[in-house]
Order: sequence, then C-alpha cells, then structure tokens
Amino acid sequence: MTDQNKGILLILLSAFGFSIMTLFVKLSGDVPTLQKTIFRNGVSMIISFFFVLHFKERFFGKRENQPLLLLRSTLGMIGIILLFYAIDHLVIADADMLNKMSPFFTIIFAAIFLKEFVKPYQIYSIIAAFLGTLFIIKPSFSLGIVPYAAGILSAVFAGAAYTALRALGDREQFYTVVFYFSGFTTVVLLPFVIYNYEPMTLQQTVYLLLGGVFATIGQFGITLAYKFAPAKDISVFNYFTVVFTALLGLSFLGQVPDLYSILGYLIIFGASFYMFLQNKKPALS
Repeated sequence: MTDQNKGILLILLSAFGFSIMTLFVKLSGDVPTLQKTIFRNGVSMIISFFFVLHFKERFFGKRENQPLLLLRSTLGMIGIILLFYAIDHLVIADADMLNKMSPFFTIIFAAIFLKEFVKPYQIYSIIAAFLGTLFIIKPSFSLGIVPYAAGILSAVFAGAAYTALRALGDREQFYTVVFYFSGFTTVVLLPFVIYNYEPMTLQQTVYLLLGGVFATIGQFGITLAYKFAPAKDISVFNYFTVVFTALLGLSFLGQVPDLYSILGYLIIFGASFYMFLQNKKPALS
C-alpha cells in the first residue's frame, strides 16, 4: 500500500471518528456545553498521556514552543466549545459542515500571519464556500441564527488553531500537542464545570466517554494521515465526515437536512474539491 493510500485510509478513519463523536455529543442530550467539552478533552488527555509516556517525550513540549502551544490550545478550546453548542442546537450535518469551513479560514490566516501566498483559485474557492454557508444558515434577523453563527465561529477558531499548528511545524510530536491541548482545556474548564455541574445519568456519561474516545481516534487519525501524505493530496477526503454525520443523523436521530442545506454542502464540497484538483496540478506536471 502506498503512503498516499495509507493517508487516505487514515483520514477516512478520522472522519468516521469525528462523526461518531458528533452523534454521541448529540445523544447525550441536555448537558451543559462546557461539561461535554471537558469529557471530550479529558478522555483525549488520558489517552495521549500514555502515548507521551510510552515514547518518553516531554508532556508539555519544549520551552521555546510554549507561545504557539498555548495559542493553539486556547483557540482550539474555544472552537470546540462553539462546535458543541452548534451540535446541540442544529441538525448535526449542518453543524459539521459549517465547522468544515476551517480549511478556508486557515488559508486566510496563513496569508495574514504567516505571509503565505494566496493563489487566485484559493480566493475563488473561499468566496464559493462562503456562498455555500448562506444556503445552510439561511440568514434571518432572529435568535435562530445564533447556533449557525456558533458553527461558523467554530470554524474560524479551528482555522486559527491549525494556523498555529502550521507555525509550530514538526517541532513537537503529535501526541505531545494533543496532550497539551487536551490538558490545557481540562484544567481551564474544570472550575467552571464544577461550579455549574449538572448530574448526568449513566447513559449520558457513557455517551460522553465514548464521544471522547472517538474524538481521540479522529484527532490521531488526521494527524497521522498528514504524516503519510501532504494535505493537498488527501484533505478533500476529510469532507466524508459530513457524509457519515448526515447518515448517522438520519439513522439515529431522524434528522434530514433541507434542500437548501444540501445545496450548501455541495457548493462547499465543490469549492474544496476544486482546490484539491488545483493543488494536485504541480504534482502531475
């Protein structure tokens, strides 16, 4: 099996993991968003702890990398809180697709902060993707738009977090970065969760623990995928998350996205696929 095929399989595994996480977060029901977040990251912290221990790496990274690790963790934490809020209040496929705008925001932030050159086709793709979100959001001047805004903002913060990761490069092992991020989120949110803690049933607890496990599978899968193949060759396959999430939402929640949302999905996926094809061109020449 080629490295590219390994990367594709891993990113599909990651997409499936994140989709299952989304389902369990939704199934856990009326639990405060911060409480759900700490379960997701607490489980990831424990799993990544054993990876760092096994490979005898630094738990908190190198001193010179602390600013970027802190920035990545802060941005990522806010992004997950916003995503979980969107999942709780929207059709899960809508929440997932809005979050999948993050690669487009990564391009914008990388251009601004890392001085990366933005190519014309990337600009066209970003504009098309934003138009696609309008079909999902169906803008209206009411409080009903708040969850959609949370979904978009989750992508903004995720894109910013990925930009910090790009700046970090290969200076830290992926399990160290995951442990740092998960541990940071757990420590920061713990006082708020304790103060506002709402008792959960055994079923809700199991759902959130399983959500944390599958989130970790998704996190490790996507990180390892990019070690086997460059993002430009495989990133489009990450959009299978929305396919998996839509099927899970239909099967377990009876949720059916409306036609406008489906049109929005197709536009955003088309913009991403167009970028994928354009990114492949140099490799084919």
